[in-house]
Amino acid sequence: MISRTQLVAIIGRPNVGKSALFNRLTGRGSAIVEDRPGVTRDRHFGKVEWTGRHFWAVDTGGFDPDDDGELSQAQTSQAIRLGMQRQVRLAIEESSQVVWVVDGKAGLHPLDEAVARLLREYKKPVIMAVNKSDENSDNDNQYDFSSLGADLMVPISALHGRGVDDLLEAIVKDMPQQRGDDDDKTLRIAIVGRPNVGKSSILNALLKEERNIVSDTPGTTRDAVDTPIKAHGRDLVLVDTAGLRAKGKVIDEVEKYSALRSIRAIENCHVALLVIDAYEGVNEQDERVAGLVHEAGRACVIVVNKWDLVDKSDGTYEKCLANIRERFKFMDYALTAFISAKSQQRLGDLLPLAIQAGDAHDKRITTGKLNRALEEILSDAPLPTRHKRTLKVLYLAQVGVRPPSFALFVNDPKLMHFSTQRRIKKQLREKFDLPGTPLILMLRKRE
Repeated sequence: MISRTQLVAIIGRPNVGKSALFNRLTGRGSAIVEDRPGVTRDRHFGKVEWTGRHFWAVDTGGFDPDDDGELSQAQTSQAIRLGMQRQVRLAIEESSQVVWVVDGKAGLHPLDEAVARLLREYKKPVIMAVNKSDENSDNDNQYDFSSLGADLMVPISALHGRGVDDLLEAIVKDMPQQRGDDDDKTLRIAIVGRPNVGKSSILNALLKEERNIVSDTPGTTRDAVDTPIKAHGRDLVLVDTAGLRAKGKVIDEVEKYSALRSIRAIENCHVALLVIDAYEGVNEQDERVAGLVHEAGRACVIVVNKWDLVDKSDGTYEKCLANIRERFKFMDYALTAFISAKSQQRLGDLLPLAIQAGDAHDKRITTGKLNRALEEILSDAPLPTRHKRTLKVLYLAQVGVRPPSFALFVNDPKLMHFSTQRRIKKQLREKFDLPGTPLILMLRKRE
C-alpha cells in the first residue's frame, strides 16, 4: 500500500468541482465530470508531480449524509448512497492531508457545515480550495467559509486553472523532495469484463478491504478506479473498470463516458484480468471485451469467477476450459484462473499469474538467442515455395516490448504462409517462456 504521506484526499459536497480539480491536478481527464450530483461514486487515484514532489490525489464522491433524493433520481440505491459516504471516510482515513473543495460562487451551504463536522472527527490538515472563484470579482463569498476551520484557504478555478499553482504549493510545502516512482517498474493490472461479473468484488477480495462499492445492480462502478498496492514484492496498480455493455444497451450519457474510461484503461494497462461469469458462461459481450484486450496488445488472464456456483461433476473443469479456448481462440496465449471472489477460492492465484503474464509482456531477448532458436524452429519443416521461389529467412530481431514485438527479415514476405508465422510464434513462446502475452511478428523484406 502507498505510504499515507503520499495520499491527498479531495472531498466536498456534491457538484462543487472535485473531479474537475482532480483532472486539473493529474493532467488527464480520468474522472467523469458532469453537472449533476452523484456522478463520481468510488475513490480513484491519480499521480501528481510538482517541483520535485510526488503524491497521489484521491478523488471522491460528494459527501451528503442526508441526501435521499437526487441520487435516487440517478437510479442510485440507498445501499450505494451509504457506500459512497463510506468511501469518503476511507479516503480521509488513508490520506495525510485533505483538499476540501467548496463553491465560491454559490457561497456557504449547509452541507459544507456537515463536511466541516466530518473533518473534525479526523483531525487531518485541511486546505480549503474555494473553487469557481472569479478573478474579476471581489470574492466576498470566500470570507463566509472562514468560520469552518480549514487550516488554509486558496481561491481557485479548477476549470480555468487559476490559483491551482498556489494550491499545489500549499499541498507539497511540507513534503520531502523525492524521486518519482519508476512507471516502467509498476505493473498496471486492469480488471475488465461485462457488467455484474464480480470485478469490484475481486478487487475488494484482493485488497482485503471494502475499497469499491459492491452491489448486485449492474453498472455500480462507473469510473476506471486506480488502486496502487505492493504485493509479492512488486509495485502494482489495480484498475477496477465499469462493465462494458453492448453498444445498443448503453442507456445513459455517464455510462457512455464510463465505457470510454474502461477502454482507455485497457489500452493503458499491462495486464488485463478478463472476468467472466462461470455460472452464466461465455457470451458475445465477453468475446467483445476480449477482442478489445487482444487488439490493444495487452497480456491477459481469463478469470472464471463464481466457480463456487457451478455444479461439479466429472469433466466439468475440462469442458469449461475447452469452451473458453474455443470462444477465445484468437487469444490462445491467455492464462486462465478459476476462482470465487465470494469464497476466496483460488484467489491467491490471481496476482502471481498477472505478474507472470506482465513479466512475459515486458521480456527482452537478445538477437543471438533469437536466431539460434529460429534456426531450430525452421529445421522442423521445409519452408514454403511459391512460383518456383522458396522463402528464405535471414534473421530475427526484437524491436519492442509490451507486447514483445519481433522483426523477421525474409527475401519476400509474400512467400510467408500464415501457418509458418503461427508456428514461429508458438515455438518462440515455448522456448522463451512467454505465457499470457500476445507476440507481434512483423515481416521485413531484405535481399
